[in-house]
Amino acid sequence: MIRVLLADDHHLVRTGFRVILEIEDDIEVVGEASDGLEAIDLSRRLKPDVILMDVEMPGMSGLEATRQLTAEDGPAVLILTTFDRDDYLFAALRAGASGFLLKNDSPEALTEAVRVLAAGEGLLAPSITRRVIEAFATIKARDREATRLDELTPREHEVFVLLAGGATNAEIAAELRLGETTVKTHVSRVLMKIGARDRTQAVVLAYELGVVRPGG
Repeated sequence: MIRVLLADDHHLVRTGFRVILEIEDDIEVVGEASDGLEAIDLSRRLKPDVILMDVEMPGMSGLEATRQLTAEDGPAVLILTTFDRDDYLFAALRAGASGFLLKNDSPEALTEAVRVLAAGEGLLAPSITRRVIEAFATIKARDREATRLDELTPREHEVFVLLAGGATNAEIAAELRLGETTVKTHVSRVLMKIGARDRTQAVVLAYELGVVRPGG
């Protein structure tokens, strides 16, 4: 079972998410929090696999709670908000969130996002991904030594570039003529070496560094 914690200051919103998620045979809602501090406390006690985190909550915000949880290697965080704003999006990604969805996305998108994050991968809606690419492609590259890119082998660098372009493991395997099991191993090593917790963070890092650019 995928263990999910809900963090939102609106009881009706949490109830709606619970109903959507608990219809699924492989998902269990283990707790509900109404603010960031409660989310951190429940996360430490209940050990969920994924947290659905609202951005704006009284007391500690969802963004600050996400920063604290990811700093202590907590569960994957899926940011859910009614506000389609770039500042929230980029703040969430920099805080360490593994995914970002709007609350008006479909129930199917929500359950799929939970499964993707529980599997250790990141998720962004296609429209959001385009905005991330456009924004980070113009940001000055950070110190490359700090990200240990020089530790990547030539093959791992190829995998990193394709991963950052949004390719799935199957697509990477086809492009590089490798088995999918081999690709999974390469992806795991790339994430470890660059210090990214999942594919979403790897994509953000790749565009910050200018490793890839829009269009290829």
